[in-house]
Amino acid sequence: MLEPFTPFLVHWAITALALWVASHIFKGLTFDSKGALAVSALLLGFANAIVKPLLIVLTLPLTLLTFGLFLLVINALVILLVAALVRGFRISGFWTAVFASLFVSLLSIVIGSFVGGSDPATQIQMPQGGTWL
Repeated sequence: MLEPFTPFLVHWAITALALWVASHIFKGLTFDSKGALAVSALLLGFANAIVKPLLIVLTLPLTLLTFGLFLLVINALVILLVAALVRGFRISGFWTAVFASLFVSLLSIVIGSFVGGSDPATQIQMPQGGTWL
């Protein structure tokens, strides 16, 4: 019954874990409770899925002009937006948001690569029958 939601729940848990680790590394990123952490991870996932693509399209000329570095600013703005919406999630400033968003993204990729299942849809088939990813 919960099988269709498994990838969503795994991604949510990975994001929450990455945010939790980031809150211990960056002094300016704090959570008042575990509930605030869980809601922040959920809202960050939705913001990355809905708001971030819109921001990327709207700022495409600036992103191209800066050779993609403006995407770091967009990531920071998305995290600042989530912090503004969730009571109990605080970020001290813009630069904390920049470095925390970079850290959360990289840590999520690393954890996701270890947790990634053996779902055939996530594997790339090679012409000689080998498998990547």
